[in-house]
Amino acid sequence: MRRLLIVVDMQNDFISGALGTKEAVAIVPLVTDKVKGFEGEVIYTRDTHHKEYLSTQEGKNLPIEHCIKGSWGWQICPELEAIRDGLVLDKPTFGSSKLFELLVGESNRVKIDEITLVGLCTDICVISNAIGIKAFLPETKIIVDSSCCAGVTPESHRNALEAMKMCQIEII
Repeated sequence: MRRLLIVVDMQNDFISGALGTKEAVAIVPLVTDKVKGFEGEVIYTRDTHHKEYLSTQEGKNLPIEHCIKGSWGWQICPELEAIRDGLVLDKPTFGSSKLFELLVGESNRVKIDEITLVGLCTDICVISNAIGIKAFLPETKIIVDSSCCAGVTPESHRNALEAMKMCQIEII
């Protein structure tokens, strides 16, 4: 059985930096344990913006500079970076087209039976990637581990989990 773990945007700016929350801080040890104990391949995504971020559509809607390439906030948190042994895909927006392409290519080569997602933020990047993966690999079991995710707010975290359930993504 081929299993993948996608660690979404576990970056300093989303944990304790510009867009950090206490909920994000709380999941760091849980995500670290999940990665350490995972039997399968691990892929990381990294939100990646540039100095002109504030002039982008996203920057106009969320006018807080974050995850600027090369900055401390852009880096994967130290706890995960210390154990990271997987591919990192930089992504300029919520969902990662590079991730979708990679997973489809890999699944065509050797079937992927199960993909689990963890990380930040449940209500933005986790949901975007989970639904995108489900669209591109409809017969692959997609799981989101809710204990290893945090949203912008606890309410939006719960709403995102409910939305993913409706799209036949298993929430554990």
